[in-house]
Amino acid sequence: MVSNLGLVALIFRTRSLQQPMYLLFCNMSINDAFGATIIIPHVLRDILMSHSGRYIHYFCCVIQAFCVHFHASASHTVLMIMAFDRYVAICNPLRYATIMTNTMVVKLSVTAWAVAFVMVAILVGLSVRLSRCRQVIFNLFCDNASLFSLSCESLLINHIYGLGYTVVLLGSSMSSVTLTYLKIAAVCLRSKNKVLNSRALQTCATHLAVYILLLVAGFIIVILHRFPQLSDHRKVASVLGHVALPALNAIIYGLQIKEPIDNRVETARNNVKENGGQLPVLFVLAEAMEDDGDHPTEKHDHIQAQMSAAGLQGFIIQRHALTS
Repeated sequence: MVSNLGLVALIFRTRSLQQPMYLLFCNMSINDAFGATIIIPHVLRDILMSHSGRYIHYFCCVIQAFCVHFHASASHTVLMIMAFDRYVAICNPLRYATIMTNTMVVKLSVTAWAVAFVMVAILVGLSVRLSRCRQVIFNLFCDNASLFSLSCESLLINHIYGLGYTVVLLGSSMSSVTLTYLKIAAVCLRSKNKVLNSRALQTCATHLAVYILLLVAGFIIVILHRFPQLSDHRKVASVLGHVALPALNAIIYGLQIKEPIDNRVETARNNVKENGGQLPVLFVLAEAMEDDGDHPTEKHDHIQAQMSAAGLQGFIIQRHALTS
């Protein structure tokens, strides 16, 4: 949780990382921190308590089940919008700045969270409507299966929606990610620029690694559900899926974010060497600063911000300051 929140803080505090790709990373990091917060405290409490003290109120169980499925669903929807970002960046690089604006990033993020919220709300709501005739949950934490297993009513509607929910979520994420990377691969094969292909592969490898880990963890849990005799293995796999996976995601994203920071430092060092140990100076004509009617001080701050975002180190000297 700390590592994921640290990545979010780093992205928002570093101007050079405030780009669509890294801002979308924040969605995944926040979701991973959210998922770890749901599971870890509850599991640790039960481990330290005796068997007779391991209980949870039904309302709290419903909230936990909703959060568990919301975390899993949001992981898929967020990775889908991240795949769209990589598709635009590699297949339509000239239109990337026009398409992936801050407004578009906000719209994609809100859509990813909203779709996951609605789907999970219906899923859990169908289980809450059932009457209860049991009180024991055979799982380390509450999920939708734990909720409807407490009922003695017909579960036909729950099974139908649960199957449709799984098919729609996994089908849409797998198809969108597969089609996206097939198109990206086709573009890279047609391109003869090895540098661009290497950068494309490097940026996509992070996203693809996280998605494969998510799919493998999900499929293992689903398969183990079909074998009641392996219930203990399923419990361990479920906890690892909600605890180990967010930690691995933080490491993978951290390595991805580390590169632009290292490049920025290396650029600054090279600029210092090329200027004989002095920071580079950017000369700005006074006329250029007054073209759009901005106050010189405001234009100065704007250009200085652009330099910082581009990884340039230095200061601005106006021409009228040199000739006065």
